[in-house]
Amino acid sequence: MYHFQYVPKRLWMPFRNEIIELLHDVQNDLREKFTFQYQLIGSASRNMVTMDPETNIGFDFDFNIIINDPDLFPPKQFKEMLISRINKHSSKYGYGPAEDSTRVITIKVKDRKNAKILHSVDFATVYNDTDDDGYECQYYIHNDKPTGRYLWEEQPSGYYELPDKINFCKGNDLWNSEVKPLYLQNKNKNKNPHIKSRSIFSQTLNTIC
Repeated sequence: MYHFQYVPKRLWMPFRNEIIELLHDVQNDLREKFTFQYQLIGSASRNMVTMDPETNIGFDFDFNIIINDPDLFPPKQFKEMLISRINKHSSKYGYGPAEDSTRVITIKVKDRKNAKILHSVDFATVYNDTDDDGYECQYYIHNDKPTGRYLWEEQPSGYYELPDKINFCKGNDLWNSEVKPLYLQNKNKNKNPHIKSRSIFSQTLNTIC
């Protein structure tokens, strides 16, 4: 059983600001090759950052790295360049080497003495587009580990439904009374360490809506 609780904004904001500084370093290094924007997403964007003070689980951040021109390079090359530049600058902010997972690039600050992850950051590499029917859509770089291929893959349908569910909950005064308590409850009873916070948040909204 976990003991997640919400972290006051004043405690996690300095770390968020450091990540933004890191992204500026990466932007400056890559400017002559390609340009990107960034966007804070996930729990920090909703002021729902959590941590478990009784275990080795710290809080995490999620950012989108939004590529302005996805046709300049193959997706694998985009991700390799980003990882290279993140690794170049991340150590001065206390992060270890970047990990390349299926959907994201992850960096972590570890307390090795006490075997704790103090906090981590997931960077998803994405680009925004408009489909033939005029609807906005988003693609992310998917690392297909069994084949070793990197592909631009469209976000699943649940991604597009999320804003409406959030607006429904906020518009019906369910955010503080239902969403936030149930999200903590779902995080605390989750037994699969591979399930990300974004999936637990989506599950929480599905239950309430």
